[in-house]
Amino acid sequence: MGGMIEETETIEEFLARRSADVEEAVRKAAAAEILPRFRRLAAHEVDQKSGPHDLVTDADRLAELRLTEDLGALLPGSVVVGEEAVHADPAVYEALQGDTPVWIVDPVDGTRQFVHGDDGFCTLVALAHRGTVVASWTYAAARDRFATAVRGRGAFLDGERLFAGPPEPGRDLVVATSHPDYTTDEQKRALRALWTDGLAPRACGSAGLEYLAVARGELDAVAFSWEAAWDHAAGLLLVEEAGGTHLTLTGEPFRVTGGNALPFTAARDAATARRVAEVLRTPS
Repeated sequence: MGGMIEETETIEEFLARRSADVEEAVRKAAAAEILPRFRRLAAHEVDQKSGPHDLVTDADRLAELRLTEDLGALLPGSVVVGEEAVHADPAVYEALQGDTPVWIVDPVDGTRQFVHGDDGFCTLVALAHRGTVVASWTYAAARDRFATAVRGRGAFLDGERLFAGPPEPGRDLVVATSHPDYTTDEQKRALRALWTDGLAPRACGSAGLEYLAVARGELDAVAFSWEAAWDHAAGLLLVEEAGGTHLTLTGEPFRVTGGNALPFTAARDAATARRVAEVLRTPS
């Protein structure tokens, strides 16, 4: 059978049939556009977007273009919401609100790390339908580690099932968090409340790899102050399918369609998520 989804085929049936092809598309994009530029970037291949903390490279742009073409071919009728496409045209983001299947793409998550020659970056792809993330692919190309998740079917790293499990009793909860300086004043106060007894906050790296660490039970939680879907969609499903959960300040799950009460947390188990969310709601 070819790449087209049949009119009577569900998204779940498509994933059962073509999930491996999505993984192959991600690997090929990284092999063609990202890895050849890793630690070989020329100055003219790196630009700033909103500021020096917000970088984009030729690898980001070209990998997203390739993924947009290849993912669209796998699932005709779908659309792609990619970080660089939205930067060029913010209206692209509105596709998340519709009924059409949407590929959510971050070609290089952790661009700062990539630019500085650090291998802590990844490519993130998620498939969402009517506001629900149904599958995700997280590829740490420089480390050759690949994590996948399909809603209701579990999370896996290199074929091994992931179970986050509860944290070890009696120790401080390690929370990776976004830098308070890149937030509103209210969010600054909320994030700074993490520096309290029982919590051990640290700066986050690539959001996708931090989510993977939570799903593996190597990190207790994350706390983030922004809601760009390409940074969160793939990782949140990994965490959920590994037994974790996520909460916004109102106690609701994070929505990739937006309108979330920020900051929010994702954690390895429900008790940890409630603890971090409670701290975020009572800023110092």
